[in-house]
Amino acid sequence: MTESTLSQEALAAPSSAREALAGISIALPVGLAMAPLGMALGVLISQSGLPWWTAPLFTGVIFAGSLEFLLVGMILAAAPLASVALTALLVNFRHVFYALSFPLHRVRSRGLRVLSTYVLCDEAWALTAHPEARTWTGARILGVQAVFYVNWVVSATVGVLAGSFIPSSVVGLDFAITAFFLVLGIDAFRARRSVPVPLLALVCAMLFAVFAGDAMILPAMGAFVAVLLVSYGWKQRQARRA
Repeated sequence: MTESTLSQEALAAPSSAREALAGISIALPVGLAMAPLGMALGVLISQSGLPWWTAPLFTGVIFAGSLEFLLVGMILAAAPLASVALTALLVNFRHVFYALSFPLHRVRSRGLRVLSTYVLCDEAWALTAHPEARTWTGARILGVQAVFYVNWVVSATVGVLAGSFIPSSVVGLDFAITAFFLVLGIDAFRARRSVPVPLLALVCAMLFAVFAGDAMILPAMGAFVAVLLVSYGWKQRQARRA
């Protein structure tokens, strides 16, 4: 391979900085929707009587939104460490399923892959679940994740510092992330045009919402993935027979 060919390939390859900025621009609108939730966590910490630095500590080290809300109450109640560990496992077990589709292989560096795994959140997974994300560079994926991590830490810190001036509950803002996932679900249907898959997800969610209540996420996702795996195995078997 000649030097001119190498130079042309280098020019054609997107730079890491440009790709990271592209990821930031993709994630920024969703990051803004996360800000009220982060501020609500900060307000909760402020009103609970915990020191202000608890907010950046929780968000920076734990980085698991729903778990952090639960931990505030568990700390105030002096819950046993075993209860805290079990709660963390149940609340965050959904990340096991995220690993099935998250494009971690696009992040080349081993150290950055560890970082990407650590800061994986619902919103980052949702934005990378689209088929187009299979071709994203590691820099773009990390740019997406950086927006959510920084936004969560900053918004919670702002919330705890201004806790006395921010209402403890603002009607409607908590629906922003739910609306975001609904839009992503519609986009996924438009891309795949598969009616049975979203219907199956809806049935699993409604079934376990009735029988498991607030603990429906883990069994519903488990049942959904199990049915998909059985369906995939059945199709593969039929294809081999054909």
